[in-house]
Amino acid sequence: MKRPALRRTPGARAPLLLTVPALLAVAFLMLPLVGILARTSWGELGTHLTAEPTTQALRLSLLVSLWALGLSLLFGVPLAWLLARVPFPGKAFVRSLVLLPMVLPPTVGGVALLLAFGRRGLLGPWLEDTFGITLPFHTSGAVLAATFVAMPFLVISLEGALGGLRPRYEETAASLGASPVRVFLTVTLPMVAPGLIAGAALTWARALGEFGATITFAGNLPGTTQTLPLQVYLLLQESPEAATSVSLLLLAIAMIVLIALRGRWTGTPGDHRDRPAPRPEEPTGTTPDVLPEPPAYVREKAPQERWPLHADVTGFTHLALAADPGTTIAVVGPNGAGKTTLLRALLGLTPRAHARLRLGDTDVTALPPHRRGVAWVPQDGALFPHLSALSNTAYGLRTHGVPRAEARREAQSWLDRLGVGHLAHRKPGQLSGGQAQRVALARALAARPRLLLLDEPLAALDQTTRAHVRHTLRRHLAEFGGVCLIVTHDPVEAVSLADRVLVLDDGRVLQDEPPSEVTRHPRSPWVARMLGRNAWPGTATADGLELAGGGRLVVAEPLAPGTEALAVIAPEAVSVHREKPTGSPRNVWPGTVREITSGGSRLRLLITSDRAPDLVAEITPQAAAELRIADGTEVWTGVKATEVTVVPL
Repeated sequence: MKRPALRRTPGARAPLLLTVPALLAVAFLMLPLVGILARTSWGELGTHLTAEPTTQALRLSLLVSLWALGLSLLFGVPLAWLLARVPFPGKAFVRSLVLLPMVLPPTVGGVALLLAFGRRGLLGPWLEDTFGITLPFHTSGAVLAATFVAMPFLVISLEGALGGLRPRYEETAASLGASPVRVFLTVTLPMVAPGLIAGAALTWARALGEFGATITFAGNLPGTTQTLPLQVYLLLQESPEAATSVSLLLLAIAMIVLIALRGRWTGTPGDHRDRPAPRPEEPTGTTPDVLPEPPAYVREKAPQERWPLHADVTGFTHLALAADPGTTIAVVGPNGAGKTTLLRALLGLTPRAHARLRLGDTDVTALPPHRRGVAWVPQDGALFPHLSALSNTAYGLRTHGVPRAEARREAQSWLDRLGVGHLAHRKPGQLSGGQAQRVALARALAARPRLLLLDEPLAALDQTTRAHVRHTLRRHLAEFGGVCLIVTHDPVEAVSLADRVLVLDDGRVLQDEPPSEVTRHPRSPWVARMLGRNAWPGTATADGLELAGGGRLVVAEPLAPGTEALAVIAPEAVSVHREKPTGSPRNVWPGTVREITSGGSRLRLLITSDRAPDLVAEITPQAAAELRIADGTEVWTGVKATEVTVVPL
């Protein structure tokens, strides 16, 4: 794909104080290369490069560099993963050891290798006596020297790529039943492929050009340890023109590697520059209103087990949770309340909280995440970008040993149910946000979990699509043999999908009741506001409530004096006047309109006052016109005592 040319800002010029040193640096780096090109005997280039000693050294260099690359991949990839993902004592020291060969003079590295693996070194005598292996002055010694010098390039490059990869992809794969090794091979490595390829190319190029450590540790024996750089050193004494030609060959190889890497394999896993732009959401008219019945093979293989939930969560989120099979629990609360921590504790993915978890008759507390049977849909879906929508959906089935053809058939069925079956062969980068979220939901449902955890699964969908997917999800959950927890900020989702609403705040349970009870008597200001109500905390008095934000509120049914309580007032119960009302309202305050928003066929007014907390009122557009309501208008508000619901906290 052709990239747009960069445009300079008109009038922008680089400071002369920086430009001149920069140009001198470029000249300093360029002149040696120009020197090689200028002094090359182009007429004899072919003769120099096809000479027997040169071709022999080239073959040996390729052999040594490829072996060094293989050893670097074998040992460097696990080391990079360890440094990127596992905290352990002495990590900074280990990383320094990795970097040391990059800053150590190569000859010093050769001396160090000699003192470690030479015939009089630390391990050399043991290797020779036990296995008959002699590394110095042998091709294997050249391989060891090249690996020692080149492997850090792979480790550092791959560690950076792993550091840029969000762990959520791997955690999601584990929740679908993939073992750590399978996650590493099928998710981690494919997603860090650019960093791995870049590191491997640099490692190979560095091993191909290794000189100092090789000549010090392995010697300069023709056909055994005399690689191409050592051949250049030898030719400089015998035939400088031939040395220049061979140097040009090494220079060309290095430049080819760097040009091939430029901008193509040096991106991080989160770099989407070369991905197709996300497509817009498909027209809702293409989504079937009547959902198809599951195919026969799906119905026959549907698990018949029932999985009640019993969980005791300790740590930041502290609660006891029990639910019968088929129960759906909506988890709500403000940001930082502990909702996501609860889900991650049930998955076994966080040290902030610990869950003693029993699903059915099985205690899964001590099991790793991939063996718990707990599927998770994170907020962003975490679709694997290197797999198609169909392969993403089939991933959990494949981890459970379902044959490939059957897994893909069932995955296609789930995609069809959620209205994205026609997108089965697209990659996540070709999906809109709503489409990707539906694929992620299909992937979790297809994995046949015992416990289903959904973290705002419908947040990225438009209203029409959300209603369709909500209907699909509700139908599946009605037949689901386990328990489902849904974190949501949408009151419609909480009411329409859930059998219970679990209200959290600061890691503790404020309310755990059916949606109808939570709607009538919310015990949290946040929940009341989520439901569109005014919520004022305070302390009960003989005739009402002493508000925490200042002011008093008269209620029809006061609580016992001193009780901490929450007053809930519906916006439509608030009357708005331009003059002080003289009728029945017991609670009257002056205020100022600070914000006007449209909510369907009504207008919502935010009214501030120095006598009461901020108040939201709903009026019709006709009433607003009659009252000449505008931003900054001075008004009076009234609330009848009978319109106030007081809930003890």
